[in-house]
Amino acid sequence: MEKKSVQLHLHEEVLNSELFGVVREKYGAGLSPLLFSKVIPVCGDISYDNLGIDDSELRDEMLQQLNIIVNSAATTRFDERYDVAMYVNALGAIHVTNFARKCSKIEMFLHVSTAYVCGSSVGLVQEKPFHMGETLDGAKISAKLHGWPNTYSFTKAMGEMLLENLKENIKVIIVRPTIITSTYKEPFSGWIEVTPLLLLIDSQVAKNRTVDSIFVSYGKGKLKFFVGDPDSTLDMIPGDMVVNSMVVAMAVHSNQPSHRLIYHIGSSRTNPLKYARMKLLMYSFLTKNPLLDKGGNPIRVEKGKILETMASFHRYIEVRYLPFIKMLMLVNILLCNHFESSYANARRKIKYTVRLPELYKLPYLFFQGIFDDSNAENLRTTIRGSSVFNFDPKCIQWEDYFVNTHFPGIAKYVLK
Repeated sequence: MEKKSVQLHLHEEVLNSELFGVVREKYGAGLSPLLFSKVIPVCGDISYDNLGIDDSELRDEMLQQLNIIVNSAATTRFDERYDVAMYVNALGAIHVTNFARKCSKIEMFLHVSTAYVCGSSVGLVQEKPFHMGETLDGAKISAKLHGWPNTYSFTKAMGEMLLENLKENIKVIIVRPTIITSTYKEPFSGWIEVTPLLLLIDSQVAKNRTVDSIFVSYGKGKLKFFVGDPDSTLDMIPGDMVVNSMVVAMAVHSNQPSHRLIYHIGSSRTNPLKYARMKLLMYSFLTKNPLLDKGGNPIRVEKGKILETMASFHRYIEVRYLPFIKMLMLVNILLCNHFESSYANARRKIKYTVRLPELYKLPYLFFQGIFDDSNAENLRTTIRGSSVFNFDPKCIQWEDYFVNTHFPGIAKYVLK
């Protein structure tokens, strides 16, 4: 991508996005010159050595001038192809670390990971590093994802191990957010990023968004039941709080020695929300604010039962859906494939119905861990009393947030 193309991409995809509406109103026509006087977009790819930066002159300038590097690049699809996830989440961490080591003025490297590198841990999950070769069940690492439920959390954990092994004397900060939801307040409430990583349920819901996927499927009448432990905690944190935690961590550690450098950014320890309560909030909201079908008619949702084990879920599918599928298959065969499209469509819906709980059963729907955020709490004390850069989950009133902020945000940005 040429320099002009990169600048155009920054202008169209970032500057013109609704997220930047607040600063567009403030600076007007002066925003673009201001932005490009401070931001230099660079074409690159962390899947490659030297971050895929082919311009040697630009690369040398970066190596001489960079003080802080933030790596938030990742593929977040739970069922991403293993090779793709490895190249971005694991090898990408190697390439960024190697690049940082060559920077003559480097002060710190902030790496955005995920709290779910812990896999299916039970109890209090500590803010501690992973070391090379470590697995969650004590076995040697192999492609079988020992202790990790999906390629996303496995490759992110590998990225942390590789970073820890290669960092040498670089000050490395690792931020591990939990489930990221729409913005709490900044720059305005309810904004959700919509990216090409969307899994299309009627072309409209993101695969990497647990709550959003369930909400949209339920609201569109496709999800008639819920799977999961009603008492499990859904650890969620608004996106602006994650960003605020990153800014504060960089500011604090620019003047401190290297300690307490891993931060869980979540809510389960100080402001937990149970899965059963989330289900009730969805039902309450969608009853009063139903989604619309293609004809513009409101979609009525059922209260729906919670299937508390995967075994009960599979039994439910076998009794409720499989007989119909088998009957439709037989009719299709007897009538010379006259119902092929109906049969294929029904099979696709059943496959999706089964796939969604399988995809999210761990670490979300049956997760029994609580994320220790003691380091993050110590970080919060540095800004206590200030309304700037708030990332304290204790201030969130979940019912108000979901009913008045997050669910309307899904309707506006995901279902637009």
